[in-house]
Amino acid sequence: MTWDRRKFLGTGIAVTGALSAPAVLSEEAGKPRVVVIGGGAGGATAARYIAKDSEGAIDVTLVEPSRVYFSCFFSNLYIGGLKSIDDIGHTYGALAANHGINVIHDWAVGVNRAARTVTLAGGAVLSYDKLIISPGIDFVEGSVEGWSVSSQNRMPHAYKAGSQSELLRAQIENMPEGGVYAMVAPPNPYRCPPGPYERISMVAHVLKTTNPSAKIIIADPKPKFSKMALFEDGWATHYPGMIDWIGEDFGGGNVSVDPDRMTLTIDGEELTVDVCNVIPAMKAGRIAELADVTDGSWAPVNAIDMSSKADPDVYVLGDASQQGDMPKSGFSANSQAKVCANAVRSALTGSRVFPPRYANTCWSLIAVNDGVKVGATYEATEEKIARVDGFISQTGESAETRHSTYRESVNWYAAISEDMFD
Repeated sequence: MTWDRRKFLGTGIAVTGALSAPAVLSEEAGKPRVVVIGGGAGGATAARYIAKDSEGAIDVTLVEPSRVYFSCFFSNLYIGGLKSIDDIGHTYGALAANHGINVIHDWAVGVNRAARTVTLAGGAVLSYDKLIISPGIDFVEGSVEGWSVSSQNRMPHAYKAGSQSELLRAQIENMPEGGVYAMVAPPNPYRCPPGPYERISMVAHVLKTTNPSAKIIIADPKPKFSKMALFEDGWATHYPGMIDWIGEDFGGGNVSVDPDRMTLTIDGEELTVDVCNVIPAMKAGRIAELADVTDGSWAPVNAIDMSSKADPDVYVLGDASQQGDMPKSGFSANSQAKVCANAVRSALTGSRVFPPRYANTCWSLIAVNDGVKVGATYEATEEKIARVDGFISQTGESAETRHSTYRESVNWYAAISEDMFD
């Protein structure tokens, strides 16, 4: 398979410390081998649980190009000035030191499923008995007319956290008095359904103090969005008159941008804006496509264990997977990773298989201490991961309840970070 590395780097994730490696990496003789591609909520969790629970019986390699993982979840709180960039950054040293995981900072650029090998950009070839792919998302080029990944420094997406988050925050802080912040929201399905609207809330939180005459415009191709009633009620309460949402019925799906002129055109009406946060349509991270386990957009998996429907020795976790009713979120990826880890460990060592259990909660911050949430539990069926029951915050809740919900999200972030990396 021929691979253009420059095209791969065009996804916008910075490569840090790519490994210069020999053609073949050796594995400890006699041990089954698991390679995990992607060190986020799905991949890091799966690698940690396989290594920890197998007590050294499985050789685990984690391939992740970045030395610091910046979580997309809670990155909006960084944009809102409530967290520092260091608060959402995590390193991989403990996975190696505490669990013996071989962490390789390089790009996975090819998968040969017949030979059961993964090729890295640095030249190494890794053999596997089981492969776990958890690459997150990439963007669909051309989904927003006038925007491409090459435009991301002018019109950032900030939907892969880190430098893009820092750029968007700087642009917001440097808006002129009375300026316009515009967002192009993504179509379904996409990573973190409430995420764009929590971001709007955090941008409004900043502008309310620093630039109260500024305006926020959302061009949205959807007729409704996650926690819509809660967000709109919160915006009316905390940021009256600042935010205009333009949905599908009002032309929000008929959008183009011009990064050079800094214009946004909605249903034929051109607007000059000062910041334009373009969040395009999404698909599974590139390596899932290279492994030929996607349907062109997402990777279909079996609900029982997150194994690929294209190959029983490949598993796809988190945002990249097409699994049924679970939203694409960090909580979901972490939940799926534990089910997958149990299945992989059992397949390779004969250990006990536990019934799959899936859950998700998505918290969002509307204003300081005004937190809301939505969540559900799920079960594995033959067709998909199916929703069993759920819950959602209600409008009109007390300030104490909303503060408690926010504190719950902070505690969850600390817990999932430890579950992934310690």
